[in-house]
Formats: sequence, structure tokens, C-alpha cells
Amino acid sequence: MRTCIVTSDFHVPGETFINRHIQHAFGGDTCVLTGRFNGADPFGKPLFVRRAPLGMADKLRAPFAMGWNAAVEGTGRLPFGRNRQRLADWLRDQHVQVILAEFGTQALVVAKLGAALDIPVFTYFRGTDASFALRSRQIVRAYRRMMPRLAGVFSVSQFLLDNLAAHGVTHPNAHVVPSGVDIRRFAPRAKTPGTFLAVGRMVEKKAPQVTLRAFATAARGRDAHLTFIGDGPLLDTCRTMAAALGVTDQVTFAGALPHDAVRQRLEITETFLQHSVTAQNGNTEGLPTAIQEALACGCITLSTIHAGIPEAVEHGVNGLLVPEWDEQGFAARIAQVLDMSDRSAMTRAARATAEAKFDNAVLLQKMERIMREAPTPRP
Repeated sequence: MRTCIVTSDFHVPGETFINRHIQHAFGGDTCVLTGRFNGADPFGKPLFVRRAPLGMADKLRAPFAMGWNAAVEGTGRLPFGRNRQRLADWLRDQHVQVILAEFGTQALVVAKLGAALDIPVFTYFRGTDASFALRSRQIVRAYRRMMPRLAGVFSVSQFLLDNLAAHGVTHPNAHVVPSGVDIRRFAPRAKTPGTFLAVGRMVEKKAPQVTLRAFATAARGRDAHLTFIGDGPLLDTCRTMAAALGVTDQVTFAGALPHDAVRQRLEITETFLQHSVTAQNGNTEGLPTAIQEALACGCITLSTIHAGIPEAVEHGVNGLLVPEWDEQGFAARIAQVLDMSDRSAMTRAARATAEAKFDNAVLLQKMERIMREAPTPRP
């Protein structure tokens, strides 16, 4: 089933979930519609860059077209004029049978055109598009107008669907399908006792400074080591903080690493830490891929009661949870793990969770089945 994957940027190595769809959806019978092309195409797929320079006629038409779309559709993102015709011709030439827009904001671009061409359009809500984006009444209005044009909706967590519904954005064909993980590649190896790992951008939503202070409180002077993988605006702050807390010999800041290097570290790490919080701008997680990968590798996961995380981490079974910003509680959970005489039961439960809920081969088949069965809505 020829599928067009819609994304804002192509290619982004860290967007493993999007890249997996480009490579493997419907046997890899895919093409890519992107806002921006980053210069690398490792998959060799047909590519349409929608933010190509406008011709003279479209430049003159742009203020009226974008203003009209913003007033009527709630968004000025819709293609218009010659670019719209080029995109429509390309979709026909590629014999596209279904469109999958990665992130709800990307679906705003193609929902109306897909319906006009009788091509079913699905979207995948993953986090910021169903949290921070909803602070804009314009986006909420655009989503509400878009929904009847969609053949279906996917979300990585029930939390995000509930968040959308609280803003009056619903679809009768909505499904929770986590991004998933390749459980054949992400698998446990012999664990190094006392090892802790945090993976992700060093940004407000990940609260790495809370993770660091909690680790220092619980593990300072004990046989324990924490590695941070990721870069971002809070990296230097955390490095300085580690020195001030006196734990520089127990903490490593590895910076950004290739995905295979992350996998190799997860395989031998005993405990995974992710203190996710709601950012001041309302941005939340959906269901972090890193947590799914950690569970697959048999890592005991310490995290927060945030977004879709409790849908993956069962407190006291495969990990431990605390409320957002509960630094003392997080420290206590780290100490609890260090004090366990036998951590193997949680390790086995973590792996079992990934096998039962996050096998991306199973989840891909589920997504494909739903897309095959859905009717095309009318414009």
C-alpha cells in the first residue's frame, strides 16, 4: 500500500519512529513529503520538499491565500496556487494510496488536499503537538476543523488522546499505538551493578538538574555511577552542578551519541532515570521512546507520573514512579534500588513489559491494519 510519510524535516537521525515508518511501513513502499530537506537521504525514497521557493504568481497570491486559510481553516499552512498543484500532481504520480502525517501539526498541511484527492489521511500525535500546541486557540480550532477530513488518528499514549479530547479535538477512529522498539536489537545483557543512565536532550522537559541532585543525594559516596547521554542548553549547568555537589567522579556527561551507542549502554545498565516534567510552556512527553528502549533492555526504570509514562512503567513491578518535581522522592527511589539485595525480578518484569506492549513489529502491523481498513472521508 503506497504510503506518503509527511514530516517537518528530513532526514533527522534521532527521529527513529519516523525513520522506521519511512523504511518499513507496508514493506517500505513509501515516499516522503517534507517541509525541509536536511541534505541526507539514507533511504533513497522519492522526496517532495513543500517549502520550495515560490514562483512570482504565488508570491503575489501568498498574502491573500495564507490569510484566507488562516481565517477559514485556522491555519496558514495549507499549500496554495502552483505549489498545491505540484504537490497534488506528485501524489498522483507516486500513486499514493494513504498519507501518514507524523505529528498533528503536519496533518494540518495535507488533510484538506488528501480528502480532495480521495486519499485517506492519518496523523500520529506524539507529544508537543497534543500539549504545548493546544495552548494556541488557533491550533485547537484548526485541529477541530481538520478531524472530519482524517481517516484516523494514532497517538503514542492515551494521555495525549485525553488531552486532545479535553480541548474538543476527537476522532471516532482513534487508536493508541506506541512508537515501540525493536526488541530483537534492544535486549538485556549482563548488568553492571550500581549503573544508572539518563538519555535525552538536556532541556526543561527532561529536568536533568533534578535527576542529578537526586542522584547526588542518594548515591554520593556509594558504589554507583550515573551517565547522561544527550546535549542541550542545560548541559553546562549540570556539569557545573555536579562539581558543586561533589559527584564528578560518579557522573559522566557523554554528550550526544549515535543510537547504536545508546543501545549498547542500555543493554548493560541496571537502572534508567527519566524525571520528565511539564514545561512552563505546557510541553509534555507523549510516551518517551527512551523509556520503551530501556524496558526492552531490562532496565529498572525510575520516572515520573507524567503524560503516558504510567502506561509503560508500573510502580513496584518494572520500575518506580514519583510525582513531577519530587526531588526528595526521586532520591529515595534511587536509594531504594541501591538497597535492593536482588534487583533481578524488576529487570525481568521490564523486559516482559516491552515484549508484551512495545514490540515495534507488532505495533507496525497494527497500524497498517487500521490504515487498510479505514474508509476515506469526504472533503
